[in-house]
Amino acid sequence: MLRSLRQRAVTGSHEDPRVVRLRTAVSRLRRELATYPAEFPDRAIAEDELAALAAMVTRGVPEVPRLRRSLLLIASAIGSVSALSRGLSDVRDAVELFGRTPRR
Repeated sequence: MLRSLRQRAVTGSHEDPRVVRLRTAVSRLRRELATYPAEFPDRAIAEDELAALAAMVTRGVPEVPRLRRSLLLIASAIGSVSALSRGLSDVRDAVELFGRTPRR
Protein backbone atom coordinates (compact mmCIF):
# COMPACT_ATOMS: atom_id res chain seq x y z
CA MET A 1 0.00 0.00 0.00
CA LEU A 2 2.79 2.41 0.87
CA ARG A 3 4.54 1.60 -2.39
CA SER A 4 1.32 2.30 -4.24
CA LEU A 5 0.97 5.68 -2.55
CA ARG A 6 4.59 6.53 -3.37
CA GLN A 7 4.09 5.58 -6.99
CA ARG A 8 1.02 7.82 -7.18
CA ALA A 9 2.94 10.69 -5.61
CA VAL A 10 5.80 10.31 -8.07
CA THR A 11 3.69 9.86 -11.19
CA GLY A 12 0.86 12.13 -10.13
CA SER A 13 -1.55 9.43 -11.23
CA HIS A 14 -4.53 8.14 -9.31
CA GLU A 15 -4.72 5.09 -11.52
CA ASP A 16 -4.67 1.65 -9.91
CA PRO A 17 -1.06 0.39 -10.16
CA ARG A 18 -2.35 -3.13 -10.90
CA VAL A 19 -4.10 -1.80 -13.99
CA VAL A 20 -0.96 0.04 -15.08
CA ARG A 21 1.14 -3.09 -14.68
CA LEU A 22 -1.37 -5.25 -16.56
CA ARG A 23 -1.65 -2.68 -19.36
CA THR A 24 2.14 -2.60 -19.69
CA ALA A 25 2.48 -6.39 -19.71
CA VAL A 26 -0.31 -6.83 -22.25
CA SER A 27 1.13 -4.15 -24.51
CA ARG A 28 4.58 -5.73 -24.38
CA LEU A 29 3.26 -9.21 -25.17
CA ARG A 30 1.15 -7.86 -28.03
CA ARG A 31 4.27 -6.25 -29.55
CA GLU A 32 6.29 -9.44 -29.08
CA LEU A 33 3.55 -11.51 -30.70
CA ALA A 34 3.22 -9.07 -33.60
CA THR A 35 6.94 -9.33 -34.35
CA TYR A 36 7.15 -13.09 -33.83
CA PRO A 37 7.93 -14.38 -37.34
CA ALA A 38 6.50 -17.89 -37.22
CA GLU A 39 2.86 -18.73 -37.58
CA PHE A 40 1.20 -21.15 -35.20
CA PRO A 41 -2.33 -22.56 -35.13
CA ASP A 42 -3.80 -20.52 -32.27
CA ARG A 43 -2.09 -17.20 -32.94
CA ALA A 44 -5.40 -15.47 -33.76
CA ILE A 45 -6.86 -16.60 -30.44
CA ALA A 46 -3.91 -15.11 -28.55
CA GLU A 47 -4.16 -11.86 -30.52
CA ASP A 48 -7.92 -11.60 -29.89
CA GLU A 49 -7.60 -12.24 -26.16
CA LEU A 50 -4.74 -9.79 -25.78
CA ALA A 51 -6.88 -7.19 -27.56
CA ALA A 52 -9.74 -8.00 -25.15
CA LEU A 53 -7.42 -7.58 -22.15
CA ALA A 54 -6.15 -4.28 -23.54
CA ALA A 55 -9.74 -3.07 -23.88
CA MET A 56 -10.61 -4.19 -20.35
CA VAL A 57 -7.80 -2.23 -18.75
CA THR A 58 -8.78 0.97 -20.55
CA ARG A 59 -12.09 0.87 -18.69
CA GLY A 60 -10.56 0.63 -15.21
CA VAL A 61 -10.32 -2.36 -12.91
CA PRO A 62 -11.38 -5.48 -14.85
CA GLU A 63 -13.37 -8.42 -13.50
CA VAL A 64 -11.14 -11.14 -12.09
CA PRO A 65 -13.01 -14.10 -13.68
CA ARG A 66 -12.75 -12.48 -17.11
CA LEU A 67 -9.05 -11.76 -16.60
CA ARG A 68 -8.40 -15.36 -15.66
CA ARG A 69 -10.38 -16.67 -18.64
CA SER A 70 -8.36 -14.51 -21.02
CA LEU A 71 -5.11 -15.56 -19.38
CA LEU A 72 -6.04 -19.23 -19.75
CA LEU A 73 -6.85 -18.79 -23.44
CA ILE A 74 -3.66 -16.85 -24.11
CA ALA A 75 -1.54 -19.37 -22.22
CA SER A 76 -3.05 -22.29 -24.09
CA ALA A 77 -2.63 -20.50 -27.42
CA ILE A 78 1.03 -19.48 -27.02
CA GLY A 79 2.22 -21.59 -24.11
CA SER A 80 4.54 -23.73 -26.21
CA VAL A 81 6.20 -20.77 -27.95
CA SER A 82 9.30 -20.34 -25.80
CA ALA A 83 10.20 -16.96 -27.34
CA LEU A 84 6.99 -15.53 -25.86
CA SER A 85 7.24 -17.19 -22.44
CA ARG A 86 8.67 -14.15 -20.61
CA GLY A 87 5.93 -11.87 -21.90
CA LEU A 88 3.31 -14.46 -20.97
CA SER A 89 4.78 -14.72 -17.46
CA ASP A 90 4.58 -10.94 -17.08
CA VAL A 91 0.90 -10.97 -18.05
CA ARG A 92 0.23 -13.86 -15.64
CA ASP A 93 2.01 -12.04 -12.81
CA ALA A 94 -0.01 -8.89 -13.51
CA VAL A 95 -3.29 -10.83 -13.49
CA GLU A 96 -2.31 -12.40 -10.16
CA LEU A 97 -2.19 -8.91 -8.61
CA PHE A 98 -5.99 -8.77 -8.89
CA GLY A 99 -6.40 -11.76 -6.58
CA ARG A 100 -8.27 -14.98 -6.83
CA THR A 101 -11.66 -15.61 -8.29
CA PRO A 102 -14.20 -15.92 -5.45
CA ARG A 103 -15.36 -19.49 -4.87
CA ARG A 104 -19.04 -20.26 -5.19
